[in-house]
Amino acid sequence: MFNPLLICIVYLAVFTFAQRQVSHWIRQQAKKKQVNEVRSRMVTRLISYFMFFVTLSVMAVSLGLGYQEVSLFVSSAFAVLGVALFAQWSILSNITAGVLIFFVFPYRIGDRIRIVEKDEDMSGVIVEISLFHILLKRESGDVMTYPNSLLLQKGVVKLPNNQVATKKATTRRAIPKRQ
Repeated sequence: MFNPLLICIVYLAVFTFAQRQVSHWIRQQAKKKQVNEVRSRMVTRLISYFMFFVTLSVMAVSLGLGYQEVSLFVSSAFAVLGVALFAQWSILSNITAGVLIFFVFPYRIGDRIRIVEKDEDMSGVIVEISLFHILLKRESGDVMTYPNSLLLQKGVVKLPNNQVATKKATTRRAIPKRQ
């Protein structure tokens, strides 16, 4: 049939093409949402690792390794990963929430938000959104770290930015009225 080397080259070429397309799409999303470049690279790297793992699994099955052997390896890898991360489930949930926030979160760096908490005032300006947490700068100047997984569980309210409103009001006064 086909030469195994040719099959590997075809799969790696498809993987490279798909990875470039996904990376380009993620960069477009990051630019549209004004996301930090470091964060977009982290999301791209995470998705690339997953795609490479899937490519290797499909390549192994098509090269003649039995489906049972490959599925045993894949399920064993996921079991080890699951057991290793079970003790650190919050890390895994924060990474997952960080990827979701990258694609879905409607607020950007520089927006003033308030996280709905009944015990404490959780409001401030978003300084950074990373894969694990967001940084909020409060009006007092304190910088607060808030985990991504909790951010998706709570209500978030976008507050008006006082500096922008002040600049608009000053600009309106400076323009003379026509009679």
